[in-house]
Amino acid sequence: MPMKANKIEPQSQTRKQKKDTPWILHIFNHKCFVTTIIGCYSCHWKIRQEKKFKHGQCCSLRERLFYPYLVISFCMSVLLVFVWVESSNEYNGFDWVIFIGTGLWFFWSIVLLSFLGILAAYTSLLLVLGILLLWEGIELYLHWCHKTLILLVIVICSFFFWILFTYWKDRWLTVGLSLQVFAPYIHLSSIAMMVILSWPLAFYLIHLEGEARIRRYQMTCNERKRNKRCNVLTKLRALQVAIGLPFFLILLCLYLLPLGNFSPCVQEKNKLAPKPDFFGHRGAPMLGPENTIMSFEKAVEHGAYGLESDVHISYDHVPFLMHDSDLRRTTNIKEVLPDASLTHPSLFDWDFLSTLNAGKWFSHAPIKPFFAMKPLSKADRERAGNQKIPKLTELLELAQKEKKFVIFDLNGPAPNHSLRALYVRHVVSIILDSQIEQHLIFWLPNFEREYVKKKAPGFQQVGRLLPVERLTKENITRINADYKNLFYNGMREYRAANISINLYLVNEPWLFSLAWCSRIPSVTTDNIQVLNEMTQPSYFMTPKYYLLVWILMDILSAVFIVAIFYFHWWKESKQEKFLKSTSIHTDIQETASNMEKGSLETLGLWPSSSQPRSKEPSATQTPSVSQQPPRRKLSHHQDPPKRNMLPGVAKNIKSPMSPKGNVKPPVSPKEKIKPPVSTKGDIKLPVPLKGEVKPPVHPKGVVKPPAPPQMEARPLASPKREVKPPVPLKGKAKPPVFSKGQV
Repeated sequence: MPMKANKIEPQSQTRKQKKDTPWILHIFNHKCFVTTIIGCYSCHWKIRQEKKFKHGQCCSLRERLFYPYLVISFCMSVLLVFVWVESSNEYNGFDWVIFIGTGLWFFWSIVLLSFLGILAAYTSLLLVLGILLLWEGIELYLHWCHKTLILLVIVICSFFFWILFTYWKDRWLTVGLSLQVFAPYIHLSSIAMMVILSWPLAFYLIHLEGEARIRRYQMTCNERKRNKRCNVLTKLRALQVAIGLPFFLILLCLYLLPLGNFSPCVQEKNKLAPKPDFFGHRGAPMLGPENTIMSFEKAVEHGAYGLESDVHISYDHVPFLMHDSDLRRTTNIKEVLPDASLTHPSLFDWDFLSTLNAGKWFSHAPIKPFFAMKPLSKADRERAGNQKIPKLTELLELAQKEKKFVIFDLNGPAPNHSLRALYVRHVVSIILDSQIEQHLIFWLPNFEREYVKKKAPGFQQVGRLLPVERLTKENITRINADYKNLFYNGMREYRAANISINLYLVNEPWLFSLAWCSRIPSVTTDNIQVLNEMTQPSYFMTPKYYLLVWILMDILSAVFIVAIFYFHWWKESKQEKFLKSTSIHTDIQETASNMEKGSLETLGLWPSSSQPRSKEPSATQTPSVSQQPPRRKLSHHQDPPKRNMLPGVAKNIKSPMSPKGNVKPPVSPKEKIKPPVSTKGDIKLPVPLKGEVKPPVHPKGVVKPPAPPQMEARPLASPKREVKPPVPLKGKAKPPVFSKGQV
């Protein structure tokens, strides 16, 4: 008993597949992915069939004009983020400047970093979404909200760049120093980035090459002549050159130019200078309150070479340690005397200053002075909370005890102070009275330097960044310079003149590594506890190691890039062969259809091309090849039915080809078909294609139909030829038989 078809089986299989499919594939699929990127880019969140763009028409003219603004905003925001990240050495100073203007201490530097990071992430996301939409072949349409925000990003970035170029030009020196340190790593990572970029680039270039080949294959001679001046192929070639040539030029420069040789951190180990010494900037301000005895003692514990501080003079002529021009930030004067919080420190007596607390702002404040500062222990927190403003003599006693050098900035008193003109001499006398060894004093102030040389010849004179000739004339053998001046040829002219250099303010490990590799003797730092643990420069490498990695990266990247281009070329050529075979098969079918149509017209079984035909064939008309009914499939043991053929032409007519098999035009039984009159010569049909398969012949020969009744002859147009009456068929007229599979 034959089995019945189970119509419910496909639905059950579908349900089973849905049950077997993980739930994550129901949520995260390609359609969901496309909808998400379209929604984020164009704010269209409805799931629908998106319109695919044609080549060269990825978006409207308005979108093309606005897209450069997106690229500009991306570049500006990323550049700002890079500049501010490399300026992390100055974050504490930036927060201090904002505090001077607002009176509120906060991590404004981190807020600015987060804000610039959000701008860069936003523009980067839009750029990536646009690339993904182009990859999916979806037309670009950026929502007007995004366009407004992009213009706002450009305005904000332009404002920050104006500030950098006008008031903060030395930030660009910091960027230059960072490029010197990271030059080898930027070089090697750029090669790796070129390998990653070669994937979409190769895909696009090979796609353009394949399109050019297909257009050249499909183009006729007339089209080639007509499009000679403005040829599509020329445009495709120009686009390939415009995209591929810069890529390969940059890649060639990366292969041949050793950017790492511009870094001072690439040198032999035996040529590496000793580790620079440390001057504790106001002590160790990350371990204790700045300019307090606790802070200086912490600096000594972590191996400080010297102690750096700032000196003010009280109203009753007592030198003390304080950095700011008021007492708001580092004391509790707002609790004791709020109205005098903005008063200059030199206008207070020492008796009042000694009662102020100089440590609670550091230990008990909700916001710490440094963002990267570690939590204090319980003992250090209690000790820091009890710190007072120290005198200069207390610092000198600690330095004399620990044999540490002392360097300080001497701030002048207020204009109405009694020692306004004599404060330098007064401080020199205080130092000499402390019985400290004179060679432990690094004298930095430029005021009355000649008097200091005569009064205290043992002081080591430290100058600013002055010309070498002037420093040599004044017999100054040590300078205190900003670290950004290291950008100018590494300050080699000063080292050549045997002038020792102390850089301030060096807090970041990469900057300290640069100073180390540049043979700088000492640095002033806030981060002594971290820098003291470094045993070698962070980004140091030998030339041989750099050369080995460079050559290895060149070879591997070249192999990967060639493999990527070959893969895309193989994939495109495979697709191109498939398209060519499809087009050839289509041409063969069209040619066979036209030949069959011509043969049927010759036999009178197809209306002439000059005669108008109705759009829909009637019941008595012969349908076209595309309208033929489905053929009945014969079993392997069943012979094909025999077909009656027209007399007189059956011997000479070759069956035309049919791309899909036999053509059986139905004929109405009521209508008699008049076959064409046979002439003396044979009827010549169009020459069939090469490799034509002839229809099979019945083993008994051609079946001759019975003798038809005689019909009256009709006169022909040519009187010279004899006209024989046609022999009608018995029953229904049948067209010539076409064997199965004639192509």
